[in-house]
Amino acid sequence: MRAPIFAAVLALALPGLAQAAPITFFGEDMGLVTSVPAGGAAETARNNFVAALDPGVGTEDFEGFAQGTLPPLPLVFPVTSGNVTATLTGGSARVENGVPFAGRFATSGSNWVEVDGGGGFNIAFTSAISAFGFYGTDIGDFGGTLSLALTAVGGAVTNLVIPNSTNANDGGVLFFGFLDLTESYTNIAFSNSSGADFFGFDDMIVGDLAQIVNPPAVPLPAAGWMLLAGLGGMGLMRRKQKRQS
Repeated sequence: MRAPIFAAVLALALPGLAQAAPITFFGEDMGLVTSVPAGGAAETARNNFVAALDPGVGTEDFEGFAQGTLPPLPLVFPVTSGNVTATLTGGSARVENGVPFAGRFATSGSNWVEVDGGGGFNIAFTSAISAFGFYGTDIGDFGGTLSLALTAVGGAVTNLVIPNSTNANDGGVLFFGFLDLTESYTNIAFSNSSGADFFGFDDMIVGDLAQIVNPPAVPLPAAGWMLLAGLGGMGLMRRKQKRQS
């Protein structure tokens, strides 16, 4: 009976453990690059993100769209268990194609999604997802930071601020991704704090909760270790009292 009692006490004392924040992955390579630097921070972050997922997760690379295509964009993330589909909306986004332009480029193939003037866009999924990642290019050269608003199945919203660099130079590529082991989402809204930034996106990856097969270890918060230590001390005192009686 001790294990269930211990688990119940821990859950009551640390509700945040049961409702953990998403696990995030981030890497950024600065400079006027025209491709993802091999072995760089962005590629490493993507590799770590993908390593936590089933190999059958889906990627949308935007190669199926003609240059200049405007939203709404029907997105398809091919997965081994059946495709995940979504719709990208937002008047400031469009599909671009061809050679890199002002620091924005395709991270695979020749197409990417470009967002004008710091505007935002929205992705609504037809089925809930718990993992999402993407490459971003030329973000932050007008001093803005990128944010994601994640809408959960039950309607709660989680905001993630991406720690991209903010400088006055064109270029740079980053990868950002998240996993959530306790929550699934039906909508992701992108926004940029700068009203003048032009930036690009490519190779978006999604997975559902069942496809998070190898999540990284999450360290227990300090409060959790204090509680464990306290409960452990109580157990030792109990055993000592029993021996003395």
